[in-house]
Amino acid sequence: MMLWVPLVFALCSVPPCRTDPRAPELTVSLDVPAEKRWAPLFQLYDADFLRRAAADVIDSTVPKWVHHAVIPIVEALEKYIPPPYAQEIRGMASFYSSSIADVVMLNFAYEVSAFCTSVVAQDTKGNIYHGRNLDYPHDVLRNLTLDINFMRNGKLAYRGTTFAGYVGVWTGQSNKKFTVTGDQRSKGHWWENVIAALMKSSPVSWLVRETLSEAADFQDAVMRLSAAPLIADVYYIVGGINPSEGVVITRDRRGPSDIWPLDPLHGMWYRVETNYDHWLPTPPQDHRRTVAEKTLNSTGQEHINLDTLFKVLTVVPVCNRITIYTTVMSAAAPEEYRTELRKCMQK
Repeated sequence: MMLWVPLVFALCSVPPCRTDPRAPELTVSLDVPAEKRWAPLFQLYDADFLRRAAADVIDSTVPKWVHHAVIPIVEALEKYIPPPYAQEIRGMASFYSSSIADVVMLNFAYEVSAFCTSVVAQDTKGNIYHGRNLDYPHDVLRNLTLDINFMRNGKLAYRGTTFAGYVGVWTGQSNKKFTVTGDQRSKGHWWENVIAALMKSSPVSWLVRETLSEAADFQDAVMRLSAAPLIADVYYIVGGINPSEGVVITRDRRGPSDIWPLDPLHGMWYRVETNYDHWLPTPPQDHRRTVAEKTLNSTGQEHINLDTLFKVLTVVPVCNRITIYTTVMSAAAPEEYRTELRKCMQK
């Protein structure tokens, strides 16, 4: 746990002092067969609780007709959903004592329902810091948030933050290589195209996980996240270990529509991404990006680090009623990765 002391910035304020619990950690071995590798999850959670939580998310997110439309995919799961995700979903359904269709729908509900604020920043010494808030209108997810240590050959392969029952990753770190977060880019109703798109495209969080597993470095990660076909538009935010290694990738389903890198030599030492295109005017009802930028400017490049970045992500309305968790990380200092469960006060 971490006891944080609020700072008061010009034009901004943070919630009263309080303690935010750390997300529990879980170890998942990639050497274990895919259908069994999530078994440790059920040492932390009661299966009945997970079923109820999943039903709550699905019923409020997924149209009823999608339940029927997904049946052909479930009947030929391996054909439409690539390994290891098909096998992991089968295993998850078995552990849940639930239908495969419900676990598939739970994963799609999480897939494009994440409202977020992501920040990548560089200090005056060239160190890269990366943080994110994930917002989601379901309080139960605070009790389902986990930091996962994905192991391969007895060693840490990568780390990610996710929800119990979800095989994708929206937030992650490949040690000494790069960090990555995904932010939703809303364009229409996701379920209008998801069934057809799945047959030839990747869910956005699966691409994050694959990139964490396979990419050699920051540049490789950026290329992978920019190029692969996706089922939905998204923003990928990537941080590296070397000066200037920070970027916001604005994705369409077929490829990148914009690349927005750090430019510290010209004073652009941070990038803030929420859920709209950075080149468009700020939506009048959404002040998260404006407030985050003002707070970063008040903090100053010489004072940015993981602790001050956490405080930036604590300022209202960057942190708000539906903020589920905050993660801060730096690939060059992988041991500092931490996720805290939030209960932010909205003014």
